Amino acid sequence: MHFNALQIILIFLVTFIAAIDQFSFLESLYQPIVMGPIIGAILGDLHTGLIVGATYQLMTIGNMPVGGAQPPNAVIGGIMSVIFAITSGLEPNAAVAAAIPFALLGQYGVTLLFTAMAPVMAKADQYAADANPRGIEKINYGAMAALGAIFGIIVVLFFLAGSAFGTQLVNKIPDTFMHGLSVAGGMMKYVGFAVLLRLMISRDLWGFFLAGFAFAVIIMANPDLSGAALLLISLIGFAIAFWDYQIHTKLKQVQATGVSEGDYEDGI
Repeated sequence: MHFNALQIILIFLVTFIAAIDQFSFLESLYQPIVMGPIIGAILGDLHTGLIVGATYQLMTIGNMPVGGAQPPNAVIGGIMSVIFAITSGLEPNAAVAAAIPFALLGQYGVTLLFTAMAPVMAKADQYAADANPRGIEKINYGAMAALGAIFGIIVVLFFLAGSAFGTQLVNKIPDTFMHGLSVAGGMMKYVGFAVLLRLMISRDLWGFFLAGFAFAVIIMANPDLSGAALLLISLIGFAIAFWDYQIHTKLKQVQATGVSEGDYEDGI
């Protein structure tokens, strides 16, 4: 497949913004389920971008940075998985698995930049002591621009290299290897959910988890409802959560105000 200069520039800009959003904007624009359709639209295949982005999102749903420990980067991994799927014709699960090395590369890039920025914090402290907000702004904007540029360059370089010989390479890969890649990509979705449940699940929530699973099975069994199954389950979950919130709010109000016992002299 051949791509024009505008598409390459747009991919760089989207990656640049997503990289900054992951650590600074915090608007969740960097999430694969958002980036997937955008990259897909740029490359002329919105449908594939949406499917691959959602597949990659399932894998990363439980990943989160803790201190200096960075998980495989969702920005580069998610974007590269869509690029692989569209330029090389990989199926979604295989594209997700193939993008993992690039996600690790993004992880190393973030760690390297954070390490390089550590000594700069002393300069930021000096700016703060001198009441110089301009200097602090320059450091922040410089770090954001450096992170976005690193991610953008990595994605564009591999995009150009991948689009040049990616299809030929895929055609030479044995079917058994491709099947294994697909299986590995499919398993990663369940690993993502397992990590998420390990962090969030508690005894009090097991009932809701099992109820949601039961609702999913029942709704998916009906062909007329299966297309909107996720939306229906989300609405049911929201209704239960909102009802629970109202009950607990009323209980707190009652406990805060206290209950008057009344005057028993008149028999009331």
